Amino acid sequence: MAEVLYVEPVVRFCAVISQDDQVRSEAIERLSQHWGVITNQSAPLPFVAGGYYAASMGDGLRKVLVALGDPLDAGSMADWKLWTNDVELEFAKKYPQQPRPLNLDPGYITQAKLVLATTKDRDHRVYLRDGIFGEITLTYTAKRWIHHRWTYPDYRTDEVAKFATECRNSLRAFLKRSTGFRQRDAN
Repeated sequence: MAEVLYVEPVVRFCAVISQDDQVRSEAIERLSQHWGVITNQSAPLPFVAGGYYAASMGDGLRKVLVALGDPLDAGSMADWKLWTNDVELEFAKKYPQQPRPLNLDPGYITQAKLVLATTKDRDHRVYLRDGIFGEITLTYTAKRWIHHRWTYPDYRTDEVAKFATECRNSLRAFLKRSTGFRQRDAN
């Protein structure tokens, strides 16, 4: 029988996308109230999606990456996406002048990968539950972040790699302080 190994906790993060600075700020505050203290935050980054979101969100979109709370178990990532979908609906009601004023994309970072939650099924995504899939968007190999054929253009940037590295380093420091760094389950 295969031995179940210790599963390291992850750094939870969320991409907060909007053309409106106020909407992004309010969304980050809402995330912090629900998920905990902001531990890392990127500057606003250009969000390039080849026009996919233009009709519903407008042009000039910016994305802020925010890591929140202590490292935790990744097993509840589907819950994170379902909750952020509800928050998006709240913002759509609060800001009705635009069909979709806010896009929230939660995910997590481990020592080896950056994973995003999504509602869209594709050949490279794994079904989690309740209509939510997980995608390994970046992989940490040979001391750098590597993208894949499916990685969105906005995740292929140096700024995202810098954010992911800072989160990865924080996670490694957390694991070294705890007894969880490369440990097998005691049971």
